[in-house]
Amino acid sequence: MKGLYFQQSSTDEEITFVFQERENLPVTEDNFVKLQVKACALSQINTKLLAEMKMKKDLFPVGREIAGIVLDVGSKVSFFQPDDEVVGILPLDSEDPGLCEVVRVHEHYLVHKPEKVTWTEAAGSIRDGVRAYTALHYLSHLSPGKSVLIMDGASTFGTIAIQLAHHRGAKVISTACSLEDKQCLERFRPPIARVIDVSNGKVHVAESCLEETGGLGVDIVLDAGVRLYSKDDEPAVKLQLLPHKHDIITLLGVGGHWVTTEENLQLDPPDSHCLFLKGATLAFLNDEVWNLSNVQQGNYLCILKDVMEKLSTGVFRPQSDERIPVFEARILFGNC
Repeated sequence: MKGLYFQQSSTDEEITFVFQERENLPVTEDNFVKLQVKACALSQINTKLLAEMKMKKDLFPVGREIAGIVLDVGSKVSFFQPDDEVVGILPLDSEDPGLCEVVRVHEHYLVHKPEKVTWTEAAGSIRDGVRAYTALHYLSHLSPGKSVLIMDGASTFGTIAIQLAHHRGAKVISTACSLEDKQCLERFRPPIARVIDVSNGKVHVAESCLEETGGLGVDIVLDAGVRLYSKDDEPAVKLQLLPHKHDIITLLGVGGHWVTTEENLQLDPPDSHCLFLKGATLAFLNDEVWNLSNVQQGNYLCILKDVMEKLSTGVFRPQSDERIPVFEARILFGNC
């Protein structure tokens, strides 16, 4: 039985993907569940975080968002039994890659998959669903009538975030990075209040948001990265359609919440003073926040269950990239 892993070079500059033969899984014990994987999502691997968490090893497992059928359960498992259909996210320190036929995982990382939800929908949506809930529910306290700016709304994460905001009764504004993205966002039902096309680099996001809100500013901003410096000092990759941090501060309303994905965000004293005058808050959206703390395990499981429920009822209509058979993953990651 083979699983997909990646290994970094000694300089951490190159990553190689390899299919590694795995020994038979040990007997399922205690709170662990043995799972036959039916679908696995391939999301970005945060090698920097792995290094910071002292998780360096020769081979890192690939694929953490999984959906499958329970084959066996340990003696202390209380939530699942063989033949249950489940979905979940493998922990950071998992020894098993999701991109494998069978994995072993603690029951507290899994929830039941509704019958109406397909394997690919479950595995492909679970991470973005958790991120959207974390950003809009826990970090910004979304409520009906609030205005929300969701950057890059046509992305897989942006799509789920928009649908969750609409479901909570919010007024949604979003940015589009291409004509195709703009057309995608304009097809949303209920409709998005305003789609801001930033693909040509000429539209000012702050002005558009202030115009849409009658000069009051938006209540919640969920960014997809920001520029920290002037165009002359910013790396080329940062210049691509990202707003400047000053634009975000400008378009925030009184008491607003800015949820950022920019882990290296730097605010100067004038920026902080402006946020202070508005009574605004700043929060960081860390994908792994639930993984790094066991204190909120109950809340985490509630989020997983709610994401699956909203998939089942059609509140979430996910967009997934290409679906491929497991054996073609070798080609996707390069011949290894």
